[in-house]
Amino acid sequence: MCVFIDQLGREVELKGEPKRIVSLVPSQTELLYDLGLDEEVVGITKFCVHPERWYRNKTKVGGTKKLDLEKIKELKPDLIIANKEENLKNEIELLAQDFDVWISDIKKLQDALDMILAIGDMTGKKFKAEEIQTTINKNFKMPAVRERKQRTAYLVWRKPYMLAGTDTFINDMMHHAGFENICNELMPRYPVFHPGDFELLDCANILLSSEPYPFTEKHIREFKSLCPGATIQLVDGEMFSWYGSRLIKAPAYFEQLQLQGYL
Repeated sequence: MCVFIDQLGREVELKGEPKRIVSLVPSQTELLYDLGLDEEVVGITKFCVHPERWYRNKTKVGGTKKLDLEKIKELKPDLIIANKEENLKNEIELLAQDFDVWISDIKKLQDALDMILAIGDMTGKKFKAEEIQTTINKNFKMPAVRERKQRTAYLVWRKPYMLAGTDTFINDMMHHAGFENICNELMPRYPVFHPGDFELLDCANILLSSEPYPFTEKHIREFKSLCPGATIQLVDGEMFSWYGSRLIKAPAYFEQLQLQGYL
């Protein structure tokens, strides 16, 4: 028996290296693949689009916030990997009555690095996890970030307009990318803004994320009318919100944004 502590401080007791893993978080699913696992992962969500081969062939167990609990039970997992924010508490508590559930809680880059090592340790892929962590650390030290960050709104939803607040992983990635979040610490994690709010907030940049709401080119015109003085940009939401091995690619993407003149 091995006891592992998840990021909520819960004890998770495994009988050995897990052979039937269900992953309920897209970025952590991709991490499992990059750690070198394959047949061990028996279930993923419909939003686990990377790698494509897994998305096509692995059993889907619903969405991150609407799980098919019966299908998960049928898979008889010996480890379920979840996340505090992306999964619903009541569904995870129900699963934890019958299965070992390891829960991540990611708000900073260091949380993500700790999660990568922990999952590598649990799954017998410790050395590969250390390699991924080292590469992420190295890459995040490379881009030069301007000392004076521009005030920026990061949109995650439309109708209502919802922004990423300061108590989020996205906010930490904004900092690493060189943006100053217009949200303050007194606001909710995902505050709702009204159309007239944007111009009043002296916003230099508005970032329209590709997920969870799929902003497109037509929305740039919409926000130009709301905040004529701001630079409006579509951004890859995976680079700002995925906290697994995709973090290897994030710094180069942030540097590209810098070269495009947004910083």
